[in-house]
Parts: sequence; structure tokens; C-alpha cells
Amino acid sequence: MIRTLFETPSAYRPGDADMAAPVPPVQAVLFDFSNTIFQMIDLETWLRRVGAASGRLALLDAPGAVAEISDQLRTAFRLPSVVALQEGRDLSAEQHRRAMWGWWQQVDFLRGAEEAAYRELTARDAWFPYPDTEPVLRTLRERGLRIAVVSDFAWDLRTHLAHHGLDALIDTCVISYEQGREKPDPQLFLKACADLGADPRATLMVGDNPIRDGGAAACGLRTYILPAEHRTGERGLADVLRLAT
Repeated sequence: MIRTLFETPSAYRPGDADMAAPVPPVQAVLFDFSNTIFQMIDLETWLRRVGAASGRLALLDAPGAVAEISDQLRTAFRLPSVVALQEGRDLSAEQHRRAMWGWWQQVDFLRGAEEAAYRELTARDAWFPYPDTEPVLRTLRERGLRIAVVSDFAWDLRTHLAHHGLDALIDTCVISYEQGREKPDPQLFLKACADLGADPRATLMVGDNPIRDGGAAACGLRTYILPAEHRTGERGLADVLRLAT
């Protein structure tokens, strides 16, 4: 193994022959889920679903009600007690529920309606793909590339993929709550590569978080980080097709 003065931090150790050979073409693509290929329904739609399920729908018709709830949610999310609950929340379903309960209990509209709020958060149709998700996934499959989802998520996101008819385009899902690990833990990325039978050096990770998703670079993967923004139109996934040629 060739050594250098400034070692590259990596959880993946290719051999000398690999390091001397040309960089292999991309054979597989890993995608983050939330805010990369899927997004949650907008806040008002979610609140109205919660209101309908908990008998509080009329409260949302007051002038400025949704804006007030939005402000309370943002304020509550910064409380030290709530911040502490978010640490490791996607490691298990139980931890995630505690984190959400602790947050929502600080919001007038959601206090006492936490169960309904959680059902509407995890409903099959509460998450939907970006307009360019299916075309990009389908094109990658037609080119013969293998595809995985690697996500910090606290329930089975496969239900959302299946609801929108996209499950057949995904070869495997590596989800934090099933593994007891969160990104950027290298084992999540390496497991996805192993499940796909793909060399990490021939794999591309696509996400929107430079710390969590960018951690794939330490495993020998190429990474592409999308802008951290809540898109309402196409996500910009067409660039993945260019990178995966």
C-alpha cells in the first residue's frame, strides 16, 4: 500500500493496482431519499390532514393560523430540549416518535394531536417524487446501472416508492432505522454497494447534505451534492445522467 505524508481519510482501502488503474466508470448510483428524490407534502396540506383527523380543521380557517403554527414550529425546533431529542432520531422508530412528540408538544395546534400528526407524516401519500425523479431513475436503469436508496429515515420508505410505482426502479434500500446507524457512517454506503455488487470506486452518491451524504467520499465513492433547497419543480437530477455516463 502506497503511503503519503497526508493520508486521505477513508473507510475504503483499494489496493495498489486499483489506485494505479484509471478511475472506473460509474456502475451504480445511490440516492438520498428526503429532499433528493422525494419530498413531503407542503405544511398547510399536512396541517389540514392533521386537523381533519383530530377534529381541529376549523382552527386553520382563522386568519394567519397556518403562519402562526409555522412560526411556533420553527421556534420550538430551536429549543434546547427539542434539539437534544433530534440527536440520533433516525436510529429507530421509537427514537423518532419521541423526537417528534417532544417537538409537537410545544405547538398549540399539535399538542394533544401527536398521534394523528404522526400518522399523517408517515402516510403513504405524504411523500411524493420530484418531477424529474422517475425519468432519471428509468434512464439509469435503461443504461444498465444499479440503483439504491441510502437514507436516514425512521420508517419503511419503500411504502412511498411503491405508492408512486417507483419501487421496481430501485434495487435495494439501506435505511438508518433498520441498520441502527445514521449517515455519514461509512457502513451504510458500503452496505449499499455490497447489496448492489458494485465497487465503491464505481459508485456515485447523490444527496443534499454535504456532511451526511458527502460522507460517502470517505468510502471511495464519488459524490454529488444538490443545493439544500425545497424545490417545487424539478430537483436538478438530470445532472446525474451526465455524471453517470
